[in-house]
Amino acid sequence: MKFNKLILAASAAMAISGQVSAEELKFANFTPPFHTINASVIEKLNSDLSAATNGSLTVRGYHGGELGAGPVEQYVRVLQGAADLAWGLPGYTSSQFGKTMIAELPGAIPEDMPGYEALWRAYDKHLSKEFPGTKPLALWTSEPNIFIMRNKIIRTPADLAGLKVRVAGATAAEVATALGATPVQMPISQVYNAMQTGLIDGVITGASTLRDFKLDEVADALTLGAPLGRLTFYTVLNGGVYADLNAKQKAAVDAASGAGLSKSAEDAWMKTATAALEVARGDSANSVVELTAEEKAAFTKAVSGVVQSYVKSVGGASTLAAMQGK
Repeated sequence: MKFNKLILAASAAMAISGQVSAEELKFANFTPPFHTINASVIEKLNSDLSAATNGSLTVRGYHGGELGAGPVEQYVRVLQGAADLAWGLPGYTSSQFGKTMIAELPGAIPEDMPGYEALWRAYDKHLSKEFPGTKPLALWTSEPNIFIMRNKIIRTPADLAGLKVRVAGATAAEVATALGATPVQMPISQVYNAMQTGLIDGVITGASTLRDFKLDEVADALTLGAPLGRLTFYTVLNGGVYADLNAKQKAAVDAASGAGLSKSAEDAWMKTATAALEVARGDSANSVVELTAEEKAAFTKAVSGVVQSYVKSVGGASTLAAMQGK
Protein backbone atom coordinates (compact mmCIF):
# COMPACT_ATOMS: atom_id res chain seq x y z
CA MET A 1 0.00 0.00 0.00
CA LYS A 2 2.79 2.39 0.92
CA PHE A 3 4.57 1.46 -2.32
CA ASN A 4 1.51 2.36 -4.37
CA LYS A 5 1.27 5.70 -2.57
CA LEU A 6 4.92 6.37 -3.36
CA ILE A 7 4.31 5.60 -7.03
CA LEU A 8 1.32 7.93 -7.11
CA ALA A 9 3.27 10.67 -5.38
CA ALA A 10 6.19 10.27 -7.76
CA SER A 11 3.86 10.34 -10.78
CA ALA A 12 2.21 13.51 -9.49
CA ALA A 13 5.61 15.13 -8.94
CA MET A 14 6.70 14.23 -12.47
CA ALA A 15 3.49 15.65 -13.88
CA ILE A 16 3.97 18.90 -11.99
CA SER A 17 7.61 19.04 -13.07
CA GLY A 18 6.57 18.53 -16.68
CA GLN A 19 4.05 21.33 -16.42
CA VAL A 20 6.65 23.71 -15.02
CA SER A 21 9.23 22.98 -17.72
CA ALA A 22 6.75 23.28 -20.58
CA GLU A 23 6.15 26.81 -21.78
CA GLU A 24 3.70 28.32 -24.24
CA LEU A 25 4.78 31.65 -25.69
CA LYS A 26 2.00 34.16 -26.31
CA PHE A 27 2.29 35.79 -29.74
CA ALA A 28 0.37 39.06 -30.13
CA ASN A 29 -1.09 39.48 -33.61
CA PHE A 30 -3.13 42.61 -34.31
CA THR A 31 -4.49 41.12 -37.55
CA PRO A 32 -7.02 38.33 -38.19
CA PRO A 33 -5.74 34.73 -38.41
CA PHE A 34 -6.03 34.71 -42.22
CA HIS A 35 -3.27 37.34 -42.50
CA THR A 36 0.00 36.26 -44.13
CA ILE A 37 1.88 36.55 -40.81
CA ASN A 38 0.07 33.58 -39.29
CA ALA A 39 1.33 30.75 -41.49
CA SER A 40 4.70 32.28 -42.38
CA VAL A 41 5.80 33.23 -38.85
CA ILE A 42 3.44 32.25 -36.02
CA GLU A 43 2.58 28.73 -37.12
CA LYS A 44 6.11 28.12 -38.41
CA LEU A 45 7.62 29.14 -35.07
CA ASN A 46 5.22 26.90 -33.19
CA SER A 47 5.98 23.95 -35.42
CA ASP A 48 9.76 24.41 -35.35
CA LEU A 49 10.02 25.06 -31.61
CA SER A 50 7.67 22.26 -30.66
CA ALA A 51 9.56 19.76 -32.82
CA ALA A 52 12.97 20.83 -31.51
CA THR A 53 11.97 20.69 -27.82
CA ASN A 54 9.64 17.68 -27.86
CA GLY A 55 6.75 19.98 -27.09
CA SER A 56 8.29 21.77 -24.11
CA LEU A 57 8.21 25.10 -25.95
CA THR A 58 5.28 26.12 -28.13
CA VAL A 59 3.80 29.30 -29.58
CA ARG A 60 0.15 30.32 -29.53
CA GLY A 61 -1.14 33.16 -31.65
CA TYR A 62 -3.58 35.63 -30.13
CA HIS A 63 -5.21 37.19 -33.17
CA GLY A 64 -7.20 40.32 -33.86
CA GLY A 65 -5.65 42.29 -31.02
CA GLU A 66 -6.74 39.83 -28.33
CA LEU A 67 -3.76 40.78 -26.14
CA GLY A 68 -4.37 44.48 -26.62
CA ALA A 69 -5.90 46.64 -29.31
CA GLY A 70 -3.79 48.79 -31.60
CA PRO A 71 -0.85 47.79 -33.81
CA VAL A 72 1.22 50.81 -32.73
CA GLU A 73 1.77 49.35 -29.24
CA GLN A 74 3.10 45.96 -30.35
CA TYR A 75 6.70 46.51 -29.25
CA VAL A 76 5.71 47.99 -25.89
CA ARG A 77 3.29 45.09 -25.41
CA VAL A 78 6.25 42.71 -25.48
CA LEU A 79 8.40 44.88 -23.21
CA GLN A 80 5.63 45.09 -20.63
CA GLY A 81 4.96 41.35 -20.72
CA ALA A 82 1.41 41.49 -22.05
CA ALA A 83 2.79 39.26 -24.82
CA ASP A 84 5.94 37.18 -25.11
CA LEU A 85 6.17 37.73 -28.86
CA ALA A 86 4.76 40.23 -31.31
CA TRP A 87 5.21 41.44 -34.85
CA GLY A 88 4.98 45.01 -36.04
CA LEU A 89 6.18 47.80 -38.28
CA PRO A 90 9.06 50.07 -37.27
CA GLY A 91 7.28 52.86 -39.13
CA TYR A 92 4.56 53.02 -36.51
CA THR A 93 7.14 54.29 -34.00
CA SER A 94 9.58 55.81 -36.46
CA SER A 95 11.65 57.71 -33.92
CA GLN A 96 12.73 54.47 -32.24
CA PHE A 97 13.84 52.82 -35.49
CA GLY A 98 15.60 55.65 -37.29
CA LYS A 99 18.32 53.56 -38.91
CA THR A 100 16.21 50.43 -39.44
CA MET A 101 13.87 52.49 -41.58
CA ILE A 102 16.63 53.35 -44.03
CA ALA A 103 15.63 50.04 -45.63
CA GLU A 104 12.26 51.59 -46.53
CA LEU A 105 13.72 54.36 -48.69
CA PRO A 106 13.38 54.23 -52.48
CA GLY A 107 16.41 52.45 -53.92
CA ALA A 108 18.13 51.96 -50.57
CA ILE A 109 17.95 48.23 -51.15
CA PRO A 110 18.23 47.23 -54.82
CA GLU A 111 15.03 45.65 -56.15
CA ASP A 112 16.76 42.33 -56.78
CA MET A 113 18.19 42.13 -53.24
CA PRO A 114 16.18 40.38 -50.49
CA GLY A 115 15.31 42.92 -47.84
CA TYR A 116 15.79 40.53 -44.93
CA GLU A 117 19.41 39.92 -45.97
CA ALA A 118 20.08 43.66 -45.98
CA LEU A 119 18.56 44.13 -42.52
CA TRP A 120 20.48 41.27 -40.93
CA ARG A 121 23.74 42.45 -42.52
CA ALA A 122 23.33 45.75 -40.71
CA TYR A 123 21.79 44.41 -37.49
CA ASP A 124 24.70 43.64 -35.15
CA LYS A 125 26.70 46.80 -35.75
CA HIS A 126 24.03 49.34 -36.65
CA LEU A 127 20.48 48.30 -35.70
CA SER A 128 20.66 46.25 -32.50
CA LYS A 129 20.40 49.30 -30.21
CA GLU A 130 16.99 50.09 -31.74
CA PHE A 131 15.56 46.86 -30.29
CA PRO A 132 16.13 47.26 -26.52
CA GLY A 133 14.79 44.63 -24.13
CA THR A 134 13.99 42.13 -26.86
CA LYS A 135 15.51 39.45 -29.02
CA PRO A 136 14.54 40.01 -32.67
CA LEU A 137 13.57 36.70 -34.23
CA ALA A 138 12.77 37.99 -37.71
CA LEU A 139 13.45 41.15 -39.71
CA TRP A 140 12.11 41.44 -43.24
CA THR A 141 10.69 43.77 -45.85
CA SER A 142 7.56 43.83 -47.95
CA GLU A 143 7.14 43.75 -51.68
CA PRO A 144 7.77 47.13 -53.39
CA ASN A 145 5.24 49.80 -52.44
CA ILE A 146 2.64 50.90 -54.96
CA PHE A 147 -0.13 53.49 -55.06
CA ILE A 148 -3.48 52.02 -54.04
CA MET A 149 -6.11 54.70 -54.70
CA ARG A 150 -9.84 55.32 -54.65
CA ASN A 151 -11.25 57.32 -57.58
CA LYS A 152 -7.78 58.69 -58.44
CA ILE A 153 -5.51 57.47 -61.22
CA ILE A 154 -1.82 58.29 -60.72
CA ARG A 155 0.51 58.55 -63.70
CA THR A 156 2.68 61.56 -62.79
CA PRO A 157 3.75 63.29 -59.59
CA ALA A 158 1.43 66.15 -60.58
CA ASP A 159 -1.54 63.79 -60.19
CA LEU A 160 -0.82 63.66 -56.45
CA ALA A 161 -1.13 67.39 -55.85
CA GLY A 162 -3.58 68.05 -53.05
CA LEU A 163 -4.27 64.38 -52.38
CA LYS A 164 -4.19 62.87 -48.90
CA VAL A 165 -2.16 59.67 -48.97
CA ARG A 166 -1.75 57.33 -46.03
CA VAL A 167 1.81 56.33 -45.14
CA ALA A 168 3.14 53.90 -42.53
CA GLY A 169 6.06 55.94 -41.21
CA ALA A 170 8.48 58.82 -41.47
CA THR A 171 10.35 57.68 -44.56
CA ALA A 172 7.21 57.14 -46.63
CA ALA A 173 5.94 60.51 -45.41
CA GLU A 174 9.03 62.20 -46.87
CA VAL A 175 8.47 60.36 -50.16
CA ALA A 176 4.83 61.43 -50.30
CA THR A 177 5.75 65.04 -49.52
CA ALA A 178 8.42 65.06 -52.23
CA LEU A 179 5.78 63.90 -54.70
CA GLY A 180 3.40 66.72 -53.75
CA ALA A 181 0.92 64.69 -51.70
CA THR A 182 -0.14 65.30 -48.11
CA PRO A 183 1.00 62.33 -46.00
CA VAL A 184 -1.40 60.96 -43.39
CA GLN A 185 0.18 58.53 -40.95
CA MET A 186 -2.12 55.83 -39.59
CA PRO A 187 -2.01 52.07 -38.92
CA ILE A 188 -2.95 49.89 -41.87
CA SER A 189 -5.88 48.52 -39.88
CA GLN A 190 -7.57 51.94 -40.17
CA VAL A 191 -7.02 52.40 -43.91
CA TYR A 192 -10.12 50.53 -45.12
CA ASN A 193 -12.52 52.86 -43.31
CA ALA A 194 -10.42 55.94 -44.09
CA MET A 195 -10.55 55.21 -47.83
CA GLN A 196 -14.19 54.23 -47.75
CA THR A 197 -15.22 57.47 -46.04
CA GLY A 198 -12.93 59.72 -48.10
CA LEU A 199 -10.70 60.68 -45.20
CA ILE A 200 -7.78 59.71 -47.45
CA ASP A 201 -7.54 59.38 -51.22
CA GLY A 202 -5.20 56.42 -51.20
CA VAL A 203 -2.23 54.72 -49.65
CA ILE A 204 1.43 54.00 -50.33
CA THR A 205 1.92 50.37 -49.37
CA GLY A 206 2.43 46.90 -50.77
CA ALA A 207 -0.05 44.98 -52.88
CA SER A 208 -0.35 42.28 -50.21
CA THR A 209 -2.68 44.63 -48.31
CA LEU A 210 -5.27 44.20 -51.06
CA ARG A 211 -5.80 40.73 -49.63
CA ASP A 212 -4.58 40.91 -46.04
CA PHE A 213 -6.56 44.06 -45.22
CA LYS A 214 -9.21 43.74 -47.94
CA LEU A 215 -8.26 47.02 -49.58
CA ASP A 216 -9.40 45.53 -52.88
CA GLU A 217 -12.95 46.22 -51.67
CA VAL A 218 -12.44 50.00 -51.39
CA ALA A 219 -9.70 50.74 -53.95
CA ASP A 220 -10.19 50.91 -57.71
CA ALA A 221 -6.88 52.28 -59.07
CA LEU A 222 -3.37 50.91 -58.71
CA THR A 223 -0.10 52.39 -59.98
CA LEU A 224 2.90 50.09 -60.23
CA GLY A 225 6.55 50.90 -60.86
CA ALA A 226 7.04 54.20 -59.03
CA PRO A 227 10.09 54.26 -56.71
CA LEU A 228 8.23 54.27 -53.39
CA GLY A 229 10.46 52.00 -51.33
CA ARG A 230 9.11 49.17 -49.22
CA LEU A 231 8.01 48.48 -45.67
CA THR A 232 10.02 46.88 -42.88
CA PHE A 233 8.75 44.45 -40.24
CA TYR A 234 9.99 42.76 -37.09
CA THR A 235 9.10 39.86 -34.85
CA VAL A 236 10.54 40.22 -31.35
CA LEU A 237 10.69 38.06 -28.23
CA ASN A 238 10.80 39.54 -24.72
CA GLY A 239 14.45 39.48 -23.64
CA GLY A 240 13.65 38.33 -20.11
CA VAL A 241 11.52 35.46 -21.38
CA TYR A 242 14.37 34.34 -23.63
CA ALA A 243 16.87 34.55 -20.74
CA ASP A 244 14.65 32.32 -18.57
CA LEU A 245 14.44 29.50 -21.12
CA ASN A 246 16.52 26.41 -20.53
CA ALA A 247 19.51 25.67 -22.74
CA LYS A 248 17.61 23.35 -25.10
CA GLN A 249 14.80 25.84 -25.53
CA LYS A 250 17.20 28.71 -26.20
CA ALA A 251 19.01 26.63 -28.80
CA ALA A 252 15.67 25.88 -30.44
CA VAL A 253 14.76 29.57 -30.55
CA ASP A 254 18.15 30.44 -32.03
CA ALA A 255 17.80 27.78 -34.71
CA ALA A 256 14.20 28.72 -35.59
CA SER A 257 14.86 32.46 -35.89
CA GLY A 258 17.10 34.79 -37.89
CA ALA A 259 17.49 34.61 -41.65
CA GLY A 260 15.39 31.47 -42.09
CA LEU A 261 12.29 32.80 -40.36
CA SER A 262 12.79 36.19 -42.01
CA LYS A 263 12.94 34.58 -45.45
CA SER A 264 9.75 32.66 -44.70
CA ALA A 265 7.97 35.91 -43.92
CA GLU A 266 9.35 37.88 -46.86
CA ASP A 267 8.65 35.10 -49.35
CA ALA A 268 5.10 34.84 -48.05
CA TRP A 269 4.57 38.60 -48.41
CA MET A 270 5.77 38.42 -52.02
CA LYS A 271 3.50 35.45 -52.77
CA THR A 272 0.48 37.21 -51.27
CA ALA A 273 1.25 40.38 -53.25
CA THR A 274 1.60 38.49 -56.54
CA ALA A 275 -1.70 36.71 -56.04
CA ALA A 276 -3.47 39.93 -55.02
CA LEU A 277 -2.21 41.78 -58.10
CA GLU A 278 -3.37 38.97 -60.35
CA VAL A 279 -6.86 39.24 -58.90
CA ALA A 280 -6.81 43.05 -59.19
CA ARG A 281 -5.80 42.89 -62.84
CA GLY A 282 -8.65 40.50 -63.52
CA ASP A 283 -11.26 42.87 -62.07
CA SER A 284 -12.66 45.10 -64.82
CA ALA A 285 -13.66 47.68 -62.21
CA ASN A 286 -10.00 48.42 -61.50
CA SER A 287 -7.56 50.67 -63.34
CA VAL A 288 -4.08 49.17 -63.12
CA VAL A 289 -1.34 51.52 -64.35
CA GLU A 290 2.12 50.13 -65.04
CA LEU A 291 4.42 53.10 -65.50
CA THR A 292 6.57 53.38 -68.59
CA ALA A 293 10.29 54.00 -68.18
CA GLU A 294 9.72 57.68 -68.94
CA GLU A 295 6.90 57.98 -66.41
CA LYS A 296 8.96 56.18 -63.76
CA ALA A 297 11.85 58.58 -64.37
CA ALA A 298 9.65 61.55 -63.39
CA PHE A 299 8.93 59.93 -60.01
CA THR A 300 12.58 59.01 -59.55
CA LYS A 301 13.61 62.62 -60.14
CA ALA A 302 11.00 63.88 -57.66
CA VAL A 303 12.23 61.66 -54.80
CA SER A 304 15.94 61.84 -55.64
CA GLY A 305 16.83 63.96 -52.66
CA VAL A 306 14.86 61.97 -50.08
CA VAL A 307 17.36 59.16 -49.52
CA GLN A 308 20.40 61.35 -48.92
CA SER A 309 18.42 63.75 -46.75
CA TYR A 310 16.98 61.05 -44.50
CA VAL A 311 20.20 59.04 -44.20
CA LYS A 312 22.07 62.20 -43.19
CA SER A 313 19.41 63.09 -40.62
CA VAL A 314 19.90 59.79 -38.74
CA GLY A 315 23.67 59.54 -39.26
CA GLY A 316 23.08 56.40 -41.26
CA ALA A 317 25.64 56.46 -44.10
CA SER A 318 27.50 53.42 -42.76
CA THR A 319 24.18 51.67 -42.04
CA LEU A 320 23.07 52.12 -45.64
CA ALA A 321 26.42 50.82 -46.87
CA ALA A 322 26.09 47.75 -44.64
CA MET A 323 22.58 47.07 -45.91
CA GLN A 324 23.85 47.24 -49.48
CA GLY A 325 26.73 44.88 -48.68
CA LYS A 326 29.42 47.49 -49.22
